[in-house]
Amino acid sequence: MDHLSHKAGPLPRAPYALALRVGLGSVFVIGGLAKLSRLLSPSQAEGIVAQYMGPLGYINETFQQWLFEGWLGIVLTPWNFLTLLSGFELISGLMLLAGFLVRPLALIWAPLLWTFVFSLPVVTTPGEVLSSPTYTSPAMFVQVRDIALSGLFVALYNLGSGTGSVDARRQGAAALAPERDWDALALLMRWSLAVVFIIGGLFHGFPKIASFGTPGLILAVVGIGLAAGYGTRVFAAAACAVLVVYMLGKLGAASGVLGYLNSVKRELGLLAGAAATLLRTQSLESALLILSAPTDNFLAGYADRLRRCPLGFTVLENHPDCREPDNFLLLGAECSCINFSHQEQ
Repeated sequence: MDHLSHKAGPLPRAPYALALRVGLGSVFVIGGLAKLSRLLSPSQAEGIVAQYMGPLGYINETFQQWLFEGWLGIVLTPWNFLTLLSGFELISGLMLLAGFLVRPLALIWAPLLWTFVFSLPVVTTPGEVLSSPTYTSPAMFVQVRDIALSGLFVALYNLGSGTGSVDARRQGAAALAPERDWDALALLMRWSLAVVFIIGGLFHGFPKIASFGTPGLILAVVGIGLAAGYGTRVFAAAACAVLVVYMLGKLGAASGVLGYLNSVKRELGLLAGAAATLLRTQSLESALLILSAPTDNFLAGYADRLRRCPLGFTVLENHPDCREPDNFLLLGAECSCINFSHQEQ
C-alpha cells in the first residue's frame, strides 16, 4: 500500500529511524572492533594488512598507488590507513547507536560505502589465466550489500535521528529532518533491499555473490516482489526470514562472539532495513482504511470503526465532508476525516 501513503500525510518516523540507526550502527561497531583487534595485535597486524592489500582483499592497485605512492603516501601506510579507517568505523557506529550527529554521519557514509565497490580488485576478462585467486564477479555484484547499506543511509538521513537519540534530547524536534514523502523513502528502501536479493538470485553460485544459503529462485522472487511494491509486507517478511535463518546457520561455524558477529554484520544492517520496511507497511495498512463500499455497508460498519479509534482520539463525524462515504478516510493514528478533494481536516 505504499502508493496510498501520501493520502495519509506523515506518520511517526522516529521508530523507523531508530531501527535503521541501530542496525547500521551495529555494522560499524562490529566491523571496527573486529579489524582493530587484529591491527593492534603484534601477531595479527601483518596478516590483516596482507589480506586487505592482496588479490582477495579490498584495495585494488589503482587505490593502493593513490593512497600510498602519491602525496598521501607521505603520511599514509597500509597499516595506519586501515587503523584510521577502522577507528572511524567504530566511532561512527557508537555515535549512530547513541543517536549523535546521525544525519552528518549518514551523509558521510552513504557515498563512502561506494568506495568499497570502486576499490575492489576484480578480473572479469574472459579466458584470463589468473596467477593468484581474486574476484572474478563484477565489483557491484560482490559488494551489493554495501550498495544497499548506502541506500539505507540515505533513508536514515531523511528520517533523522529518531527516538532515544542524543540528537533528540539536544535538539528536540529539530533532530528530525523536515517531513519527507514516504513514497520516495519506501521506494528507496525497497529497492536497496531488492537489488541484494535479485543479484543473489540471478547470479546464485557465482564466486563471492551473497546468496545467504538460500535457493536462487527464492531470492529472485523476494527481490522482484520488493522491487515491484505489491505485497510489500509479505516480501519484507520473507526477506527478514531469509536473513535470520542465514545468521542462525552461521552460528555453527563461529570462531567466537566477535568473529560470528563480524561474519553477519552486513546482514544485521539489511535486517534492520527489512524490518523497518515491514513495520512501516503494517503501519500504513492499519492506518489507512478507505471506505469505498456502498453507503449501506458504510453505515453498517461505521459504529464498529469508531470503536476501533485509539483512546483519546475522535472522528470528526459532524464535519459535512465526513457524511459522504467516498470522502471518509479513517486513520488509525489520528482518527480524523480527510476530504480528498480539499485539505486535511
